Amino acid sequence: MSLESVLAPLQAALPGLEDLYTDLHRHPELSFAETRTAAELAKRLEADGYEVHTGIGRTGVLGVLRNGPGPKVMLRADIDALPVEEKTGLPYASTARGVDAEGREVPVMHACGHDMHATWLSGAASLLASGREQWSGTLMVVFQPGEEAGDGAAGMVRDGVFGPAGKPDVVLGQHVVPGPAGWVLTRPGVIMAATDALRITLHGRGGHGSRPETTVDPAVLAASVVLKLQTIVSREISATESAVVTVGSLHVGTAHNIIADHAVLEVNIRSFDQAVREKVVAAVERIVQGEAATAGAPKPPEIERIGAFPVTENDDAATEGLTAAFRDHFGEGRVMPAPLVTGSEDFSEFGRAAGVPSVFWLVGGMDEGKVIAAMTAGRFEQDIPSNHSPLFAPIPHPTLSAGVETLVVAALHRLTHPGVG
Repeated sequence: MSLESVLAPLQAALPGLEDLYTDLHRHPELSFAETRTAAELAKRLEADGYEVHTGIGRTGVLGVLRNGPGPKVMLRADIDALPVEEKTGLPYASTARGVDAEGREVPVMHACGHDMHATWLSGAASLLASGREQWSGTLMVVFQPGEEAGDGAAGMVRDGVFGPAGKPDVVLGQHVVPGPAGWVLTRPGVIMAATDALRITLHGRGGHGSRPETTVDPAVLAASVVLKLQTIVSREISATESAVVTVGSLHVGTAHNIIADHAVLEVNIRSFDQAVREKVVAAVERIVQGEAATAGAPKPPEIERIGAFPVTENDDAATEGLTAAFRDHFGEGRVMPAPLVTGSEDFSEFGRAAGVPSVFWLVGGMDEGKVIAAMTAGRFEQDIPSNHSPLFAPIPHPTLSAGVETLVVAALHRLTHPGVG
């Protein structure tokens, strides 16, 4: 195998990859509405000689390249965008609008870098196809919809993503982060948190704002619940463990002089351990029920699970092998340990469903000088936009080449080390 010969066309391909990246960034699509994106990526796979299957899990794409006997390696990228209004000022900034799951018209932006992920995988798929004489086995290239919705990976599994080529021997994926462009960060074991999202409806008794004594005010009840939920992490979770509880949305009332009859909260929970996860969810439910009873609510609250992501956990042996391969290619100075990330991913659903090892790593996408300066000044959080920010904008170079190279290095490593992990 010659990694150098497979990567040799990359420099010439970069202008075209930048065009693809800016096009995807300019035309983002919400979860399960990625029809334009999926069509463009499928067209490119077909041109590279892949057997292409579309519409998996609604808008997902699978490309299969059979190249003789050998391991079966799956590479995955997510393709959906977020309901965020872009404020980057880039010449290719999004002005797109879309309709969210609640039927509301919203601005749309690739604020989490999925446009970069899709471009990386498209570029790697092309290089691996043109360099197929250097490897043997089967490549499964998956462009996954609906990652932000939390059901994209599981939806593709339910819809038969493993049917055309069978189950892979390993699943590989990566995510752009606000680190220095070209840095690669790996971590064995747990790398990203689990998420539980709850929608809570608190019932009150409405009435006139001038006569609160005739009502059960859901605004006051909601305020009490929000404050009480903050005690879960500080008073029920050990200092040696970790969790986050956030009330991200609270809606109550329609006018200043009307006491509403209900309030709706949306709660986001992050955890790294299943026992802690269960403890926090149970505590949220206990507090909500208890506060409603204390307030004299006319009926019990409704607690609806609206989303869940599993812990993203890497196979130790497979991660160790890939980390060594990355260091061999990029050098020691560009490959380093990843921190625990409180963000969540549904990537691990593929490996879990197939019963095979999976590895997920991070690739920096920001100007190295600016990131180092911000870290040195203790202003990283203030000066460097994070994923989901309306200002999040990975720089195309060297981010594009670094992400394509990581996927090619990882795929070729696994194709030639089938027994690892």
